[in-house]
Amino acid sequence: MMNIGSITRSVPLPRRSPPLVLVRAVLAILIASLSGQWTVASPPAEPSQKSLADIRFPTDGKVDFTRDVEPIFAAACVECHGPAKRKGGLRLDITAAGLKGGKSGPLFVPGKSDESPLIERVKGEGQEQPMPLDRDPLPSECIRILAAWVDQGATWPDDGKVEGPPPKELHWAFLRPERREPPAVHSSNWPRNPIDQFVLAKLHEKHLEPSPEADRSTLIRRVTLDLTGLPPTLEEVDAFLADDSLDAFERVVDRLLASPRYGENFAREWLDLARYADSNGYEKDRPRTVWPFRDWVIGALNRDMPYDQFTIEQLAGDLLPNPTEPQLIATGFNRNTMMNEEDGVDAEEYRVNAVIDRANTTSSVWLGQTLGCAQCHDHKYDPYSQREYYRFFAFFNDGEEESRLEGSSSFHDISPRYTLIDKFEPQRLQVRQLEEAIKALPPDSPDIEQRKADLEELRKATPPAVKMLVMRDRATPRDTKILLRGSFLSPGDSVEPGVPEVLGAITSSGRANRETLARWIVSPDNPLASRVAANRIWEHHFGRGIVETSENFGSRGTPPSHPLLLDWLATELIRQHWSLKAMHRLVVTSATYRQSSDAAATVREVDPQNVFLSRGPRVRLDGETIRDQALALSGLLSSKMGGPPVFPLQPDGTLQSPYSDNRWVTSQGEDAHRRSIYTYWKRGSPYPAFVTFDAPTRQVSCTRRPRTNTPLQALTTLNDPVYIEAARGLAMQVVSLTALDAESRIAYALKACLARPPRPEEVSRLSELFMQMRTYFKGATSEATELIAGVQVPSPLAVDPAELAAWIVVSNVLLNLDEVLTRG
Repeated sequence: MMNIGSITRSVPLPRRSPPLVLVRAVLAILIASLSGQWTVASPPAEPSQKSLADIRFPTDGKVDFTRDVEPIFAAACVECHGPAKRKGGLRLDITAAGLKGGKSGPLFVPGKSDESPLIERVKGEGQEQPMPLDRDPLPSECIRILAAWVDQGATWPDDGKVEGPPPKELHWAFLRPERREPPAVHSSNWPRNPIDQFVLAKLHEKHLEPSPEADRSTLIRRVTLDLTGLPPTLEEVDAFLADDSLDAFERVVDRLLASPRYGENFAREWLDLARYADSNGYEKDRPRTVWPFRDWVIGALNRDMPYDQFTIEQLAGDLLPNPTEPQLIATGFNRNTMMNEEDGVDAEEYRVNAVIDRANTTSSVWLGQTLGCAQCHDHKYDPYSQREYYRFFAFFNDGEEESRLEGSSSFHDISPRYTLIDKFEPQRLQVRQLEEAIKALPPDSPDIEQRKADLEELRKATPPAVKMLVMRDRATPRDTKILLRGSFLSPGDSVEPGVPEVLGAITSSGRANRETLARWIVSPDNPLASRVAANRIWEHHFGRGIVETSENFGSRGTPPSHPLLLDWLATELIRQHWSLKAMHRLVVTSATYRQSSDAAATVREVDPQNVFLSRGPRVRLDGETIRDQALALSGLLSSKMGGPPVFPLQPDGTLQSPYSDNRWVTSQGEDAHRRSIYTYWKRGSPYPAFVTFDAPTRQVSCTRRPRTNTPLQALTTLNDPVYIEAARGLAMQVVSLTALDAESRIAYALKACLARPPRPEEVSRLSELFMQMRTYFKGATSEATELIAGVQVPSPLAVDPAELAAWIVVSNVLLNLDEVLTRG
């Protein structure tokens, strides 16, 4: 494929500052994608090493608790097992509490130091490191004293103290969201809805003022890309610019929210969370059938299924009364876990790994918590014990790994109703009837050979049924045990399903299951689900969540920049009956969202990362949107929805595998130009252009994509065959405008790509490029022929090859403009 980048570089251009950004501003976007709002916690104070080092074993061999043991506890243990923190439920500063022990039971067996957990832990037996964690090990003299104390009967004088309840002060995220009235602000003209009052109050606190509203062209492009993932058409832009009614923008928003492209756009983000892929992962990475789940997500979002029901059906659709086929398909969320099919694997080990993945994914997606850190030991920073982790794990431990839902291989209806319609079921019925008829014939029947031949032909003409991965529980619940050090080979105590104590409690008439969990997640008793969902909505529109670490609302995450606003949004989501569309509408119609992304240097100095929302959002588009936009601007994008994944053009060898004959065979016709969400997602080798633009492999849940700016990204959009094809399509649209001269065609193309009227200097600059390229290709006919290969010029339109090649180069430059690749 011809390298357009090298052609444009080989032609000298006028020496003046171009008004168009032909090469993306690497440092600017990189800096804009980073945040300086990290909160660095002070390291925990080290125990007094001097006092520990000074402790000596008594010369008479008789250990006294007050003189010898209590100083060790005070210096090395009480910080984590005292009045402020009680890790593992253990407290060592009070006699009664110390004798009782923690959640795992008594700490020592009087007279038997070799059987006492206290001595095992300070020695580090059976652990990755000895107690105290993250500190230097106890000196040998201290360990000797503790062991002797236990062997001598572990006498602990009664101090008369009574253990009270643990401290009530909780991390902000563990408290239920409190809805407060929006703050009063001095400016009554700027706010359009309550969001703006919270934002303006914060701006005034920082001695800032909001930026002016963006121009109308910027607004329609911004909101169209935001809500549908596609650029506005010229007709849509012109209609909005001509509409001077007061609610013109709101009506644009309502039209976009009603578009089926809305569901396709937001489903992409959910599939990252759901670790959706069309292959199993690991070495063999064989294909799987789970695309009906992807289509269910699109349909549910387009119907504005309430987020609480959206949650319940994905986590526990199979446990609902008389579950429907769509509700079973929704449980594909749980089945998106990787599967290892390699020879010699331990089936139980990888079943447990799948359950761990489901528990960890659920906690990060809906709770914004790093609960998985407690798989091997109590969480080091948040109040989650290992026992609580395996209680959460127990909700998913009853799943049946071989569960499938047989449906059709052709999907017909994605919105407003979803169903698998098996158009080949009559043929399958004939196959079954013919099989039964052949079994009933005597072996010497003269018809048996013909019947068998008919059966073989019918089987060839009948495609196999789709066997969609779904979730179902086994009839007999498993006994869930704590896995010591996280190993499936080291089961400990049995536990029942439950949630971490700090988040509340689950009530159930019988044994709690996934439905119990799902209903608790979206209940008022859970302080996290509505906050996490509201934060994710905000992150979509502003490129940064109110809590930047959207995957971690715990104590090590970034604190919210606007805590009162976050809680107001969380309660508003519930007040709006969990309607995601209502929340998106609320955000994009705010004055905060409608600000210009330009800002004075003084404003950028105070708010460099736009944490305080002193200006509108400006972020680089993700890889899928960049591809979809290029196809839309070129006129090639297919509007077809749903169905099995497709295989757009990409380099050879992507799907080659020694385990099967699977190959990446480029889809034909409109399937080659479907929206990116329908592209086959192979975990071991995802579509390269997406990975270049920071898409995850989806081996595990991705709650937040990084945003980078690398030379490979520019090389992809300049030279990837998909973008060359898009440039050809855009060039043909320009060439077909036969009534216009070159400059007018360029003005048309610029407006189509930027959704705004072009500036004269931009038209002039590109006109010079077009003329230089046309001259170049007149002397390089072979290169022109190669570049225009495959372009279908409709009759009776006649185009000079050099001119068409020049228009393709100009179109390629347009598709690579920073303003095109960025939502500003």
